[in-house]
Amino acid sequence: MADIIPFRRAKKVLARKKAETKAIENRAAFGRTKGEKQADQARKDKIDRVLNGAQLTRADQADEPA
Repeated sequence: MADIIPFRRAKKVLARKKAETKAIENRAAFGRTKGEKQADQARKDKIDRVLNGAQLTRADQADEPA
């Protein structure tokens, strides 16, 4: 026959398992080092600079024949 355990204890064990699963997911999603975050930001900044440098302004568009 199965061991009888108090319902409250079973709920606590289940809650701990859920919390541990959530913690593992968060570590994977947000657990980056400061250097990794800075490198990603630098990459994004460079892309923005390149795209903004290639952007046409109204003066550029007026100089070109239609």
